[in-house]
Amino acid sequence: MIASVSGVVAAIAPDSAVIEVGGVGVLVHCTPGTLATLRVGEHGRLATSLIVREESLTLYGFATDDERTVFGLVQTASGVGPKLALAMLAVHTPNSLRVAVASADLKALTRIPGIGQKGAQRIVLELKDKLGTPEEAVNAALNGHAAKPLWRDQVHSGLVGLGYSTRDADEAIALVEPQADAEVVAGREPQVAVLLKAALRVLSIR
Repeated sequence: MIASVSGVVAAIAPDSAVIEVGGVGVLVHCTPGTLATLRVGEHGRLATSLIVREESLTLYGFATDDERTVFGLVQTASGVGPKLALAMLAVHTPNSLRVAVASADLKALTRIPGIGQKGAQRIVLELKDKLGTPEEAVNAALNGHAAKPLWRDQVHSGLVGLGYSTRDADEAIALVEPQADAEVVAGREPQVAVLLKAALRVLSIR
């Protein structure tokens, strides 16, 4: 298995990129989100999954190892091949996909091109015990952000700058943390301005 490719990005197309590896241009199929992390002429690294078919070898690339893991897991569901798996990750982040499956959010799943109501129901049934629970998604996401809890530091500094004590700021942050966790689970970066307003509301009613 080719677990990753690393080299200079030679070209980027709407659904793929070419990365120079040892003098060979390797074509890697990616989601728009992954392609947005690459720049022609600059060094790039992608986690990859090689799909072997009788008539072809196709390499799929991902910005993170978690995306690659989910790409493989969703293909264990009936009717989900690599192209549909990639489409799923083009619409949803790994964590938001976990939440959609765990909560049987058929509306979120049918937003994916190629998945109808019955297909969404089948995916929920077959993947609900494989992708992980929302709680696991929270922990995985939070652990991934542990090195740089930017929103926490910025909200704390904002509150102290507005005249609140360090203790008050800590208590307010603890109360708005579930809101930030929910954003992480959905695959979104917590918004400092929104969390600061929420913290101020908490402090205003104390």
